[in-house]
Amino acid sequence: MKELLKILFLIITSCCIYSCKTQHISTPEYGRTETRQNITVEKVYNFRTIGNIKNKDGRTLKEGKFYRSAHLHSLKKRSFSDLKRLGIRQVIDLRNSKEIARKPDHLPDNIGYKNYSAFEDKGDQLDQAKKLVLKGKVNSDDANRRMLDFYKEYVIENPEIIRQIIMEILDSDHPVLYHCTAGKDRTGMISALILTILKFDKESIYNDYLLSNNYRKKLVNKRLNLATSVHFLYPKMDIGVLEKLSWIESDYLDSAFNEINNKYGSTDVYIQKVLGISENKREQYIQKFTY
Repeated sequence: MKELLKILFLIITSCCIYSCKTQHISTPEYGRTETRQNITVEKVYNFRTIGNIKNKDGRTLKEGKFYRSAHLHSLKKRSFSDLKRLGIRQVIDLRNSKEIARKPDHLPDNIGYKNYSAFEDKGDQLDQAKKLVLKGKVNSDDANRRMLDFYKEYVIENPEIIRQIIMEILDSDHPVLYHCTAGKDRTGMISALILTILKFDKESIYNDYLLSNNYRKKLVNKRLNLATSVHFLYPKMDIGVLEKLSWIESDYLDSAFNEINNKYGSTDVYIQKVLGISENKREQYIQKFTY
């Protein structure tokens, strides 16, 4: 069961929403402050830049250096000019091979593309997990535990891949767009690590993380409302599972940082020993990306 739950978070983004019992839809946590006006790129969800926030030393993060989003499979050719206008020359795909095979990014030829997956779905676990969910064999508590475990594992199980992702983004001389499937979990953790390296406070880091709920609100509510309205198709399914897989929570990010602290003692040690960023190099990045 544990291995099947490991890929539950993919279900919500790998298939159409399924129906479930008619239940109350809970209200998620939202980011309090949007750092800039939403950048609309047609058919790309959760697209935004990180910027215009102050770090612990009062320096402000430059806008237009880091971009994050959901997958780019539905990116239209007429939107290629949007990426060019933003100066994006590199895309980093955080998805695993099966996700990419189902929905490969659609990109212009002049944009570089790299894939770094710190998580792979082995075998047919995704299909098996879907069946368990539809049969009501997985409830919201199961999904919550799996999400907490996934966040813990993502930041420590494949540290070399995490280091490569971070280095690709921070060492680039041009704006970089990085993304996963929904742009909320893996993308959210990478963003949180980048902001931690640049010495931003917890409130700013968590605000940026939770903004995925703001940007995905319309999409998720539409899916959840559809699920509750056709509950007769799969009456045993728990809508709480869909909620846990659709929204993000502060507890999830807490789980990642707590695991780092438990294993390495502090995020500073993790940054130095695991990511290989010395204090001197860290200051160079701060000077590069803030003013």
